[in-house]
Amino acid sequence: MCGRTFDGRRCRKRGTHFCTPRADHAQAFAEEICVHTKDRWARRPFILAPWQRDDIVRPLFGEVRWDDEAECYVRRFRIAWIEIARKNGKSELLAFVALYMLVGDCVESAEIYGCARDTDQAKLVFNVAARMVALSPVLSRRLRVVEHSARIIDEKTNGVYVVVPADALGNLGSNPSCVIFDEVLTQPNGDFWTTMRTGMGTRLEPMLIAATTAGNDPTSFAKAEHDECVKIADDPARAPHRFVYLRNLPEDADPWDEANWHFSNPALGDFLSLAALREEALEARNDPARENAFRQYRLNQWVSQSSRWMPMHLYTACTGTDTTPADRLRELHAGRTAWGGLDLASKMDMTAWCLIIPNGIDGHPSALWRFWLPETAVGFLDERTEGRFGRWAEQGWITVTDGEVIDYDVIEDDITADTGLIRVADISYDEWSGEPVRQRLERRTGVPMYPVAQTYKGMTHGMTELMTLTRSRGWSHHGNPVAEFCFDAVEVRHPPGEPDLIRPDKPERGKTGTRIDAVPTAAMAVGGWKLRGAKVKKPNRMVVLG
Repeated sequence: MCGRTFDGRRCRKRGTHFCTPRADHAQAFAEEICVHTKDRWARRPFILAPWQRDDIVRPLFGEVRWDDEAECYVRRFRIAWIEIARKNGKSELLAFVALYMLVGDCVESAEIYGCARDTDQAKLVFNVAARMVALSPVLSRRLRVVEHSARIIDEKTNGVYVVVPADALGNLGSNPSCVIFDEVLTQPNGDFWTTMRTGMGTRLEPMLIAATTAGNDPTSFAKAEHDECVKIADDPARAPHRFVYLRNLPEDADPWDEANWHFSNPALGDFLSLAALREEALEARNDPARENAFRQYRLNQWVSQSSRWMPMHLYTACTGTDTTPADRLRELHAGRTAWGGLDLASKMDMTAWCLIIPNGIDGHPSALWRFWLPETAVGFLDERTEGRFGRWAEQGWITVTDGEVIDYDVIEDDITADTGLIRVADISYDEWSGEPVRQRLERRTGVPMYPVAQTYKGMTHGMTELMTLTRSRGWSHHGNPVAEFCFDAVEVRHPPGEPDLIRPDKPERGKTGTRIDAVPTAAMAVGGWKLRGAKVKKPNRMVVLG
């Protein structure tokens, strides 16, 4: 017989079963000892929502099995996977589990590890747990929080809850009784997971609990675990020691139907605002890049890392004065101040140059491009784009150089001519561009050049500013057909767990006719203008105060 008791109730069941006293004990610890820590709920008892109570906490801690080696009943689940959309209380739930496993599980020398990609990520749950301790009269008397080393210590049992980032893996000699894994989607591989899991082998009732949102990399460790959990959810006998709670909106469901949102957001209407989701959904419907983020973080759908970026109806609305040929546009902007963006591609591909002129002919910024291609590349691209690049070359939108490789002398001559006609303040360029070309351009034009890393950090600012201009119809691209082709084709990527960072996704140039060169050059030029064009110049005269 199980024999577990709590509040005068004794479990008399045998074999694998649901132990009500165990489940009651965990629920009571949450609701009678733990407290909320944020906003209008702060200091109130941590009353579990029905879905938290009945779908996660009670089965996770209440399901037990007989252990022949230990000759006692133990928790059935050793690994738990909780996958729900963001802002549904994952951090608070994990903080409760950490504290319960530290003091409520009655384990001597318990070791609770809060794991994540880095210290900052791991401390998100720790900070909630530390605040729970500070606000709970019971926990604050029992536990000691050491902020500088991110530890919570139970001196009565010699237990500890400590933060462990993935980069500390080599120094780890742990014997976890509980592992709290936050946002597994950010883990580059399964090494950290495997190390922590195998370290639990000597514990009687260990628990590895992971809470995450869907990711955007189909080859990632998190996606492999997700796929396995889907199989376990369909057939629990596949891995009876694993607990699975998945709330991913099916791919064929209408993402804009509010009736579907509750499935991936069980806290919706409770502590998650419906109004906030409506606002994000409205923005996502008008922005393909935001749609991917909305699907991933709000609907908990696994998506591709790449997503369409530019809503072309907004781009078309920014055409402005449609003037041809291209040389005529440069003449109309003669003498005006501009910022440049340069992407020197390989010698066998397209190179792009963009000028952003804040005081454009339409009363707001204008974008002017030049594109160059070696002769042999035109044939390759024409075969894949129904002859578009050849037509654009004939119309003067692309300069074709003789031979199989690009002629850098032609590029340098054209850019030098532009800087003589238009007052170019500075040029932002791809830092991987050819250094000799950069040196010659600076020497010939006298224009300072600034390298821009083609990374999330390097490209986010310019891409964001460019989209802001597009949404406000605050610039003119003047109908450049090559640029339109690039903007229509460009896809973007976000790093795992960072929806606000962005960079263009480069196409496989040797296999496809897709080209996006107009986009990064425009983003670099806009970024340079916004970063350095708004600086207030110091007066060159002396002012005497007396």
